[in-house]
Amino acid sequence: MKLNIAVLPGDGIGPEVTDQSIKVLNAIAEKYDHQFQYEEALMGAIAIDKTGEPLPKETLDICLNNDAILFGAIGDPKYDNDPTAKVRPEQGLLALRKALNLYTNVRPVKAYNALLQKSPLREGIIKGVDMVIYRELTSGIYFGDKSLNDAGTTASDDCTYTAEEISRITHEAFKAAQNRRKKVTLVDKANVLETSRLWRKVVTEIATEYPDVELDFLFVDNAAMQMILNPKQFDVILTENMFGDIISDEASVIGGSIGLLASASTGDDKALFEPIHGSYPQAKGKGIANPIASILSAAMLLDHFELYDEAENIREAVEKAITLGIYTPDLNIESKYMTADVGEFITEFISDTSELDNYPANIAVGLSTII
Repeated sequence: MKLNIAVLPGDGIGPEVTDQSIKVLNAIAEKYDHQFQYEEALMGAIAIDKTGEPLPKETLDICLNNDAILFGAIGDPKYDNDPTAKVRPEQGLLALRKALNLYTNVRPVKAYNALLQKSPLREGIIKGVDMVIYRELTSGIYFGDKSLNDAGTTASDDCTYTAEEISRITHEAFKAAQNRRKKVTLVDKANVLETSRLWRKVVTEIATEYPDVELDFLFVDNAAMQMILNPKQFDVILTENMFGDIISDEASVIGGSIGLLASASTGDDKALFEPIHGSYPQAKGKGIANPIASILSAAMLLDHFELYDEAENIREAVEKAITLGIYTPDLNIESKYMTADVGEFITEFISDTSELDNYPANIAVGLSTII
């Protein structure tokens, strides 16, 4: 297969982790006889600095003209710490999602056995957790009308949803559940919000089309609590934009690091793949950023194009790296492995699994038997 991939490294650690994903994709291409071509473009703070816009037209055109988008991270302290800034990096990502109509955000959450002790939650609570969060991405409060009075003392953010916007992601969530454990949990605030009541109405109606899938409901405050008390109860979580943003970040503590969580943002025509973590500017250039979330996002890219064996090969390599303890300091403060070491191991596992069990010892003495 030939794929043309737009690469938006973004800010902070974005370029570093994206580099590792490209290395892994290249290993997949060589092993399985595919052709992956990349076209890089600016977005975020770096785009503002160079063009004045967080999403330059040239970048949008590149995204439209490629098959998929591999994205790093956006954000910079000079904008993050200035609430008065009129042009902000995150505006670029929101605009891109809207322009490409990327309405479905998919975020898998898994507890790796080798990392159970890394989580702040007890092993008995998180062992066996395997869920996926379906977050609506192009509507709701993030995209509603915003206002601030002249005195700067009253502000509002409108939250609006249509039945069609709810329907299209609901079908995606139920189809996913049919291939998993056949359970969908709708997270809302239907006891207070009119938009949530519309979500319940539409989702309940659609559920009748999927009789093999169980549907239950949780208010978002209870769902947040259940994510800590009993996360194993969840299979597919379906929710609106802001609730999904919050719940998925909360879920990141289950695995021990937000640096493990990948995501896909899909629409009818285009798809974007990114780690859910931010730009982590404090780690920029230090080589300590965890590339696994970005690499797993590349696996989701392959899934999107039905290259399932290739995607599974990446996940096997990630699992092996974690089992052998080849990960960055966010998972082990004493780890000597750098961003590139993790990417290199995963790349080599895909290319040649022989002798890789000795990889930690080889690295420890500054040697490598891998050619």
